[in-house]
Parts: sequence; C-alpha cells; structure tokens
Amino acid sequence: MTTDASPVVPPQPGPTTSPLSEPSLAELARADGVRFLLAMFVDLTGKPCAKLVPVEFADELQHEGVGFAGYAVGAIGQQPSDPDLIVLPDLASYTPLPWVRDGLALVHCDPHVEGEPWPFAPRVILKRMLAAAADRQIELFAGAEIEYFLVRRDDDGTLTPADVKDTEARPCYDARGLTRMYDHLTGISTAMNALGWGNYANDHEDANGQFEQNFAYADALTTADRVITARYLISVLAEQRGMTATFMPKPFADRTGSGMHLHLSLWRDGSSRFPDGEDPRGFGLSELAYRFLGGILEHAPGMQAVLAPTVNSYKRTGATSTRSGATWSPNRPTYGGNDRTHYVRIPDGNRVELRGGDGAANPYLALAVALGAGLDGIDREIDPGAAGPGGRPELPPTLLHAVEALTADPVVSAALDAAGPGVAEYFANAKRDEFFDWHATVGAWEHDRYLTAF
Repeated sequence: MTTDASPVVPPQPGPTTSPLSEPSLAELARADGVRFLLAMFVDLTGKPCAKLVPVEFADELQHEGVGFAGYAVGAIGQQPSDPDLIVLPDLASYTPLPWVRDGLALVHCDPHVEGEPWPFAPRVILKRMLAAAADRQIELFAGAEIEYFLVRRDDDGTLTPADVKDTEARPCYDARGLTRMYDHLTGISTAMNALGWGNYANDHEDANGQFEQNFAYADALTTADRVITARYLISVLAEQRGMTATFMPKPFADRTGSGMHLHLSLWRDGSSRFPDGEDPRGFGLSELAYRFLGGILEHAPGMQAVLAPTVNSYKRTGATSTRSGATWSPNRPTYGGNDRTHYVRIPDGNRVELRGGDGAANPYLALAVALGAGLDGIDREIDPGAAGPGGRPELPPTLLHAVEALTADPVVSAALDAAGPGVAEYFANAKRDEFFDWHATVGAWEHDRYLTAF
C-alpha cells in the first residue's frame, strides 16, 4: 500500500556459461551444506505443497522428479483415479533456507503427468504465457508488494494482533510498532538480502498488526517464485516466534486489508519498452505501455476472480471505511498518476502498478492473466481513455460476480487455459463452490440480526 516495490534498476544479465558447466542440484546443495530439499509447487489456490528430499537423492529429483497423488494436493485438476503428478525442479529457483532450518533448501518445481507439463499447474501456466510473449520478443518484468498480518488467538478464540501494544488508530509507519517486531522483520530482511532479492524497505502498514516487506523487481517467473518463497519464509519464522502470519485479505472487519500490488513493465533486448519522455499525456509512458494498460483496464472485471480469489477478498474491496479512514482498495478500474486510489497507478514512466490484487492471489496466475490482458490491449490497440474516475463500471462486488465476469471474458479464460483447455472452467467452478459453501454457512451476523427480529 505505502511503498513502491520496484526501484528503477536494470535487469541482471543471465548466466554466460554453457549449461554443461552449470552445477547440478546435488552440487548446489552440498556446496551450501544442505541436507534436505523441499521440492515445492503450488495448486491453483496458491497452497504450497512439497516433499522433503534428502540430498543423497538430489540427482534422482533433478532427473526423474518426485511423485504426488494429485487429487490429494487440492485444486490442481485431478481425480483419485488420475496418474501421479511428477514434479521436476527448476534449478534457477534453488534457494537455501538456513534461517528456517539448518541444512534446508527449497526448489520450485513444475508438475508433469505422463511426461507432459500439467496444464493445471500455476507455474506451468505462467511459463506458457511468458513463452507466448517471448515469441513476440517481449519479456514481462514484475515487482510485488507483500502485505500481511501477524496475529494470535486469545484464549476465547478471538483473533488479535500478535503485538498487544499495537492499538493506535493510525498505526501506519509507527516506529515503535516496527521496533517491537524488529526480530521478525529483520530476520526476513536478512534472509531476502542474503538470497540477493534486494530487500530495501520494511514497514508497519495501515492496520494494527499489518506489515509489508519490499524487494526489487525481476523477471515475472522469478518474482512469482519469490512471492511463494517469501510467504513460506514469513509464515514459518512467525510460527517459530509464537505468531501466525496471515495473507488473508481482510482478517479484521474494521481495519485495512492486505493487498498484493504488482509493478509491471515490458522489456525487449535488455531495455524497458515503457518509458517515453515525450508522452503527451504527461505520465512518461510509451504508446505500447498505454495499450498494455488499456488491456488491463478492459479486462479488469474478468481478472478479479484471479486477483481477488476468495469470499473474504470482497469484504476488502467493498469496504467503505476503516479505523484509519482509508481502505487503499480500488473498486473501479481507473488509472492515474501517483495516486493510490486508482486500480492502476503510474508511479513513474518505468512501470504501472496493478493494485487490484490481494494477499490471497496466486502470483503465477495473477501475472499470467495480467499479461494476457495487456497483450490483448496491445493487439487491439486499446486506448485506456483519459486518466481519472472515467465512466467505467465498478468491479465485481462478490466472488460470485467475479466468477461470472471471468467466464464471460475469453481473454482472461485463455490466459488460464494457456497450457491446456479446461483450467478456466475448473477454476471458476472451484471458486463458485467456495462462494456457495460460505453462503450456506450460518454465522454470528445472522444470529445477531434475525434471532429475535420477527
């Protein structure tokens, strides 16, 4: 919400050595004193799944993968009768994690079934979308702002901020609250910077118990991997300190919710295609950037089921007030300059900030649909229109409305189906079921309102 996730730095060049000279997974692990590897992937909801593989079997993991019963994983498009998911590691994502456990490392994996990449796997979907962009000599770079709450449950089950002294009505940037969480925040920061992520700021956010930790942007796949790794790291280190880290969009009704803002730019041959100092609209963007922006605005309703994928998400976007006086959550697909009330903010001419996503968003899917929408804007030369409120309709008010918008949008559906057909329909059905599961639940609000009302 409050800081920029992407300082303006050039992308780092890729490796110049031959693939034959690159170390194996076993060699990487042994060089770091790693004894066990988490072979990790996520389902469509973003749930992290893994097997713990001893380093002695790192070669088998690298070349043969490790198997999972896909139906047991969760939302990944399988039935109990289907063949195993075999996950194969991407060595570029290898990440030692001595801050979690001595001798532990993580590697992100791509699920396969019977030798083919599994089309329901989010990382596979994003890679297909990035490959489609690469065919057009375009590369997507992204930065991500990770917001989350640190909470505990009282003896009666009430959810409260983990810091009992964090009670200010406007706690954003509070130096004292930041200092009380020093050990947790600096532990995460130290890990990020040791891994080369470029953590450059850590702050107390707008709600009691809410924090944000920023790191430099990278190519879209690397950033998505880092979001998943960061969520895991933040969660586990919080547990070690007796707290729960939650990325739930709106854990408290009267407080600001957690977003996942994405800073996006398109590159070619090592240079950003976004800046244009002669921009007549005054934001410093190129015509290509405006067309990309036009596509995002055009497809915003259909994207929201992916960017804000839970029932709880719409209690954040639908909020009218909070204790601090602001929701920081746009409910209409508008754009503007350095103004955080817009769905797309333009901090400078190097990027656009997509502010529609929340803490529950799967980063692989969020980047895939944003790229698909933006490429459609380029193909169709969509003009985003004038900056400001404009005449665009409000975003979907509930998850069910968002699912309906998704199924009606062939561009967003095609992005989810990038690796194979049926994913968009499966995702929509899962989210529709989630909505009706909530809708069928009787809770305290209904008791308070109706128990003696008639």
